Amino acid sequence: MQRITILGATGSIGVSTLDVLARHPEQYQVYALSAHSRVAELAVQCRQFRPQRAVVGTPEAAAELTRLLAGLPVDVSYGEAALCEIAASPDTDTVMAAIVGAAGLAPTLAAARTGKKILLANKEALVMSGQLFMDAVREHKATLLPIDSEHNAIFQSLPAHYGRAPEAAGVAKILLTASGGPFLNRAVETLESVTPAEACKHPNWSMGRKISVDSATMMNKGLEVIEAHWLFGAPADQIEVVIHPQSVIHSMVSYVDGSVLAQLGNPDMRTPIAHALAYPERIASGVAQLDLTSMSALHFHQPDYARFPCLALAFDALRAGGTAPALLNAANEIAVEAFLEERIGFRDIDRVVRRVMDENEHGAASDIAAVMAQDARARAAASGIVATIARN
Repeated sequence: MQRITILGATGSIGVSTLDVLARHPEQYQVYALSAHSRVAELAVQCRQFRPQRAVVGTPEAAAELTRLLAGLPVDVSYGEAALCEIAASPDTDTVMAAIVGAAGLAPTLAAARTGKKILLANKEALVMSGQLFMDAVREHKATLLPIDSEHNAIFQSLPAHYGRAPEAAGVAKILLTASGGPFLNRAVETLESVTPAEACKHPNWSMGRKISVDSATMMNKGLEVIEAHWLFGAPADQIEVVIHPQSVIHSMVSYVDGSVLAQLGNPDMRTPIAHALAYPERIASGVAQLDLTSMSALHFHQPDYARFPCLALAFDALRAGGTAPALLNAANEIAVEAFLEERIGFRDIDRVVRRVMDENEHGAASDIAAVMAQDARARAAASGIVATIARN
């Protein structure tokens, strides 16, 4: 019986994880669930899965959740310290790290430092502090399994003896596929007028608003490039992004002998979640089998950086190293939030990120304090730029 903690239980990954767990009650038990502010949704989940602990973002949310769970033996708490407690608790074996953004870094790192099995859906943990996080995983013998469909596909397509050394395993390139999002074929000059509703309407995947916007700008793919670097030890020049609108091939690995291995499946996050939960075994996910005969064609082409400048910015940050990826991530979070609140335009997102990266020095990511200090500086700088754009 695996005991599971889900950080970010009310988001799309959390909901999908609970769906898979519900199909296998004899194998999995929920220890703790967390959400930031979706108290009513978390209460429903707590009533169904009966965790020992539940964590929310604020004391007000904790008071409301306590009221909604009256009569149930669920310990309710709030704040970052409580998130770190449930992630590091000896009462949990596996942590689904699905909190969006920098807020997920501290509890995910806490899970690594206590040797947990970590199902990583929070890419910011690696984007912001890749070397520090991977060092903690190795030092404390944690197990790290990727949940992003692309990284999970790469993991499945690599040889069993792969040890984060591409050349030793005969790997020529890691090929990250990308759907291209909702604006793949929209005229570039019209992107200035994109609305939040349009940006959040992904053609293939059902995701939260922030990650949907990141998919529309392809910043999400850029963050995945940085994540792939840390997960698989591949330099920037050994990682390639390929536009694949159908989202059937989730990613590929190209080998020096000319072989290309790929993982295919219907676009449903329950597949990589089930794979990671049961690894190295397999369990049913609830996802329909892929019907290859129903497909007329699969298409692939190179990304257009004029259409997707955020992807180029992410490659720049990876090559720069140090705290540059933390700058990129923080500035993007502020810019996307401002766009969703309709304070800036869609194409202002990449402009804000570029200015923050150009106007702020980046140093070594020597420790978490240095990373978080850079994160705070970038957020302040991005907020100032957003304020200027909004006034204009």
